[in-house]
Formats: sequence, C-alpha cells, structure tokens
Amino acid sequence: MESAIPGHLVVERSRHRRVPDDYAPPYPSFVARSSTAVQQVVMAYLGLQFTGEQPALTALDAAFDAPDGPGHHDRARREGPDGTTEIVSIAYWDDPAAFDRWFAAHREVWLGDAARDGNGRWAEILRPTVEEHETLFSSLGRPEGVAVIADGLSGEIQEHAYWGGMRDRIPASQTDAMAPAGEPVVERDGGRVRVRPADGACLIRSGQDWTDTDGDERRMYLDDVEPVLRAGMDFLTAEGAAIGCWSNRYLTVVEDGVAVDRTFGLSWWRSLAALERWAESHPTHVAIFGAAMKYLMTMGPAARLRLYHEVSVATADEQYFEYVDCREGTGLAG
Repeated sequence: MESAIPGHLVVERSRHRRVPDDYAPPYPSFVARSSTAVQQVVMAYLGLQFTGEQPALTALDAAFDAPDGPGHHDRARREGPDGTTEIVSIAYWDDPAAFDRWFAAHREVWLGDAARDGNGRWAEILRPTVEEHETLFSSLGRPEGVAVIADGLSGEIQEHAYWGGMRDRIPASQTDAMAPAGEPVVERDGGRVRVRPADGACLIRSGQDWTDTDGDERRMYLDDVEPVLRAGMDFLTAEGAAIGCWSNRYLTVVEDGVAVDRTFGLSWWRSLAALERWAESHPTHVAIFGAAMKYLMTMGPAARLRLYHEVSVATADEQYFEYVDCREGTGLAG
C-alpha cells in the first residue's frame, strides 16, 4: 500500500497524521500521480451567465486550441433559481508559464470590454503548487479534472476513509497547519469586479459519475443518494457563507452541449479547516455521508458509481478572481 504523498514530496513531519502507521483502510482508493518535474498546476474556471438561448462559445473553444492551451478542459452547467443558466468551462495546465502566456493572449477574448455582450462572464483561477493540493478516486479507470493531465493514478493508498484523510493527503500538511490569513477585498469598477484574495483559501471539486450504473444500483443512486447530495449542495449555495463557504455551485457535466451522468460540487472555502468542519459535523454532510455509506455497503465491490475529488489550499498570490457584468452574489464578488 502506498502513501498518498509521493516519495519526492515526503519530508520529516512536524505535524502528525490522524491515523497510526499500521492503519488499514476498509476499501481501496487512489490518487493522481504527476511527473516529478511538475511543480505547480493551474485550474482555470471560466463562467458564462445568461438567460434564454446560450451564446456561442466558439471564441473560447478556439482559445483552448491555441498555442499554450490547456492540457485538458471540460464543461458543466447549472440552472439558477432566478432562471439564469451558468456554463462553466474548466481548464488545466501543468506549466504555469504556458498558462501565463495563454492568459495574456486570450484574456480579452473572455473578459475584455469588446467581449461584453450583456451576459455575465467570470474567471476564478487557482495555481496551487504540488505541495498544496490532493486528489482522491474511488476506482481506477477514467480520470477526472486535474488527474487527466497527470501521468496516471497510484496504487491503493493508505490515507483515506477517515476524518482528516483529506488534510493528510496534502503534502504541505506534513509541516504546515495551512491556516487562513486575512479576508478577500472586493473592488468594483462599474460592472467589472476584481477580488483581492486572502491566504489559505480552499477550493474543492467533488464529483460523481454514474454512467456505468444500471438497474437497482442506478435507482438507488438517483432515488436515495442524489437527492441528499443535492440538498447539501443547495444548503451551501444558499447558506454556506455562515460556515465559511464563500461560494458553491452544483454542476452537471455536458459533452457536445448535452448533459451526461456526471455531476460535481465546486466550492470555495475560507479555509481547509472550515471545509473539514462541515464535512465532519454539519447535518447536511452527515446525511450525504450516511446515504453514500448505505449505498456502498449495499452494493459492495460490485458498485459501479465512480467518486472523486480534488482539493487545493493556496496563498493569495496563487488566486485570481474577476467578474464582468455578473449577477449579484456571483462567486466571491458577493
């Protein structure tokens, strides 16, 4: 069994893990493994808000295909309670310099004044070092998110299936409490909003893929698990600010413009500790955890539901937030 932390990032610990060295998890899980040459990744979330017919995304798609474009990108959508639709394009790089060149060349296409067409547009960008983020997958096979640009997945890892495993998988946790410092500052210039971020912000993308399920398993997920998950996501979207969740979106993946059987929650948190408190003790997540455990215990090794997440904690200079003509309450713009 492997450690979630790759060998080249292991250092002498000054902070202890939550489990003993001989801990044996009750089921297998895996993490993404990147080349040792990769020191930092970029996760760029580019959002479009509109009502009615969806505007074309051809300019953004062309930008993705341009020199220095991302190693992987995907797309998701959600319908807001006010009738607004939000399309989010998510792009990943494992070379920050390539991203910087790409963003300098194509930022105006997405956020510039010439692109303003009455719809909301935004960019939320994180560039964590490899010491500042972790991934987790319930099974081998199809990677998601940042794992698509990694070299592959690990063997079975030890640090999972216990409260605190998320923190223990982040290499920085060996020596750093990753405590937050400061608060975001919102700067407005008409319809254009920039957010000066704070140290220690935490981003989680946590997804589920029920493409391969059928019969009783599919019914159990859609009838017993997904509604509880959706209720938790709705809570974070509407009321999460009180517990340290700055922004939450529950998104459905789309391919060629068509929704598929994959969803994920995308949440910005004040800190990793705030995310941990919600996960460990808040009734909405306790209900999600309970429904998921019942599902997995019922299905056992035959379960074909795929689960994954990626979690990052970053310094202020590794974050970028810009919103143009967006609805009130969008992202960190408030």
